[in-house]
Amino acid sequence: MSATARKKAPNAEDIRARKGDDPLVSLTAYTTPMARLMDNHCDFVLVGDSVGMVLHGLSSTLGVTMEMMILHGQAVARGLEAAMMVIDMPFASYEESPEQAFRNAAHLMAETGAGAVKLEGGVEMADTIRFLVKRGIPVMAHIGLTPQSINTLGGYKVQGRDEQAEAVLADAHAVTEAGAFSVVLEKVPQGLADQITAGIAIPTIGIGASAGCDGQILVVDDMLGFFTAFKPKFVKRYADLGPLAEAAIAEYAAEVRARNFPAAEHVFADHAPTKGPKS
Repeated sequence: MSATARKKAPNAEDIRARKGDDPLVSLTAYTTPMARLMDNHCDFVLVGDSVGMVLHGLSSTLGVTMEMMILHGQAVARGLEAAMMVIDMPFASYEESPEQAFRNAAHLMAETGAGAVKLEGGVEMADTIRFLVKRGIPVMAHIGLTPQSINTLGGYKVQGRDEQAEAVLADAHAVTEAGAFSVVLEKVPQGLADQITAGIAIPTIGIGASAGCDGQILVVDDMLGFFTAFKPKFVKRYADLGPLAEAAIAEYAAEVRARNFPAAEHVFADHAPTKGPKS
């Protein structure tokens, strides 16, 4: 194989087969340029409904629509070749019935080219996951803290401590048995995350869980320092680009007001330059 040949993007079964292997790497993306930057470094890229908070200024993910997910999914797809794309099903697009979930999941995949959908919920969503998988829709599950349920969970709290642990364990086994090819564990205590990872046959993807999970995911704007409204405990800032971007914008604004930009090298002469004689 040529040294410059690109790897083929994995599919859901490839991700499932990575259980217990080298850790899976994932980030969220919402735009083509960002997708291109992460394409060669991630096994899968998630078009997350976190886009509502990160790019649209919403206070939660509850206001995200199918139209928004399709728009951003199409943008991300244009930037990916080597990584698989997974797309979130937004709030109220799948909870009503398995049939509703199938219609919307099929629509998302057809419009964006995503290789799988992700939906939140454990025991209560097992029948829906089973329905989708039997009809050709690969499903990544999401348990623990499920942001679309913050109104019933009482906020963005750790899930699975003390007497809650059995419920989260039951969720993990339910989505596995229903046919999910992997499961995101969000804001779950480390010991419980390790117990789940050892006890189920599909990869666990941690976000605020444990380094022992089969993979990890972060919101890219969190780890790059672009999103600064708040910083979850589980986020490591690998760069602090927000202040750098603001400083660049401030410098631009100052130069414009001082009429230092555009300079001579940034403008065009009244007449095209004459070309010299051919030698």
